[in-house]
Amino acid sequence: MAEDSVEDYEKRVSPFVERFAADLTEAGMQRMASRVFACLLASEDGALTSVELSERLQASAAAISGAVRYLAQVGMISRQRDPGSRRERYTLHQDVWYSTLLNRDNVLSRWLVTLNSGAEALGTDSPGGRRVQESAEFLEFMQHGLEDMLKRWQSHKG
Repeated sequence: MAEDSVEDYEKRVSPFVERFAADLTEAGMQRMASRVFACLLASEDGALTSVELSERLQASAAAISGAVRYLAQVGMISRQRDPGSRRERYTLHQDVWYSTLLNRDNVLSRWLVTLNSGAEALGTDSPGGRRVQESAEFLEFMQHGLEDMLKRWQSHKG
């Protein structure tokens, strides 16, 4: 990073990265993964190497490695090799929010299968069975709303 861009990063970008990372962490994402994601989101190309991430976030290579592994597993980033180099570049997925919510829709589907079979096994005449059934009904309602919202986003985006 050039000297003037280091100052620019510290003055303008870093406060946003740390603030948004704190919001993501509060919502349940791992702290370092939140910082790496926010840093990638704010970067010029939406892609950085582990060295660049380490410098910007003042974090160890091991911490960056664990964070990018997590973000790749949950489908928010991908790893790419720079041509002719052994360095990996970490890139945000196109439409990262859309694809992340689409992935959550798949999680909801798995939870619904489990909750519905749980409600059947427990019986809706028991308090636990009723709670499990109500949970399934709520998540099914949310899933339909999410599907509609994702379709509307695709139409809106054009």
